[in-house]
Amino acid sequence: MPELFAADGAARVWEVGALCRAVADALEARFNPVAVRGEISGFARAASGHCYFAIKDTQGQLRCAMFRRAASLLDFAPRDGELVELRGRLGVYEARGDLQLIVESMQRAGQGALFEQFLRLKAKLEAEGLFDAARKRPLPLLPRGIGVVTSLGAAALHDVVSALRRRVPHIPVVLVPALVQGAGAPASLIAALSKLYLLAQAASRQEADLAVNIPPGAPPIDVILLVRGGGAIEDLWAFNDEQLARTIVQSPVPVVSGVGHETDFTIADFCADLRAPTPTAAAELVAQPRSVWLGALDLLQQRLADAVQRQLDARWQRLDQAAARLGRPSAFAARAQLRLAQQAQRLRHAMLLHLQHLMHMQQALETDLGQKTRLRLAREHERLERLALRLELLDPQQVLQRGYALLSDARGHVLTSAHAAHPGDAVRARLADGTLDLLVAPPH
Repeated sequence: MPELFAADGAARVWEVGALCRAVADALEARFNPVAVRGEISGFARAASGHCYFAIKDTQGQLRCAMFRRAASLLDFAPRDGELVELRGRLGVYEARGDLQLIVESMQRAGQGALFEQFLRLKAKLEAEGLFDAARKRPLPLLPRGIGVVTSLGAAALHDVVSALRRRVPHIPVVLVPALVQGAGAPASLIAALSKLYLLAQAASRQEADLAVNIPPGAPPIDVILLVRGGGAIEDLWAFNDEQLARTIVQSPVPVVSGVGHETDFTIADFCADLRAPTPTAAAELVAQPRSVWLGALDLLQQRLADAVQRQLDARWQRLDQAAARLGRPSAFAARAQLRLAQQAQRLRHAMLLHLQHLMHMQQALETDLGQKTRLRLAREHERLERLALRLELLDPQQVLQRGYALLSDARGHVLTSAHAAHPGDAVRARLADGTLDLLVAPPH
């Protein structure tokens, strides 16, 4: 369509679409690509995967569109009020003539350095085993007392108290307030947790340490809630403190962390025994509704009543059977007498069998003993005769009968060697029929 000009040379008259395109071209030439920082407002994700929202600060607001491809690259879930940095291209949405920013990338403002610091500390503590699932403890089903650490002015406190009052109004709650944001927050959180640790330990020792500002008669603490509402990474940074992480691990009772929103993760979440997505969820995890326990008690009561009734029925049945037996005492006595007679007959029969067995054994032993005694005497007599013969063969007198002589010196010692006698010694020779006194002659 040809362009239109006024006859008097006035300003050019644009078609709407052409003007929108011209403005878009001007923006493209002067500003793009562009980076901008601000807070998210009205964030919405369409079914197509495209995201639509506005970025704003105290002085202005800009509509934004982030198409599915770029949105799929996000490593966090954007939410209203979050401070972010966007990179993209300015343009004009011609269908409405709106200025908008086509977002190509998004990250939390200031996230880079803090996130790298977070990752380094996370890797360090994970290597030391502070995140090990094996050391995580189950939550008590019926805590005697619940400890809460959070700020007195935080919305998280209201959420936790409301959930506990609604679900377990009978369980006492001990609140130790602490700073949850700022430079002094880590030390404040550590001090608050330490007070609850002393109370939990005192319960196990049956004594309370009043020097740490714990009120007398405070209930024993069986679980601790560490909670805070949502915010930017800078707001939650106190829960990424290394000393706080080590303090959480030293807790004598299970610790549940409920810090931020469902998409927020802190070092405290990894060290706690259980992470809850929100403060309210943390309270609900440690507080089974009273109605559940009342229902369980009703069920147990019914089961107990049924069991008692079954026992009573069984006892009544046994009583009826006993009454039926006692109703005919003569028959009962007759059966008892018959059983006694049978037992007596069996006993007499057993005794007779036993006595017969003993008599047979005695007769066998008597017969066997006589035979064995005669055989033993014969063997011993024969043995004595052999020994007498051997003794007789060893008699020196028998040797002397064969012409040998037994020599002895003057003291009666037997001479067994010629060297034992010296010339001139008196020697006595014993022969078979007498003795001879001899004198040793000198050698020739």
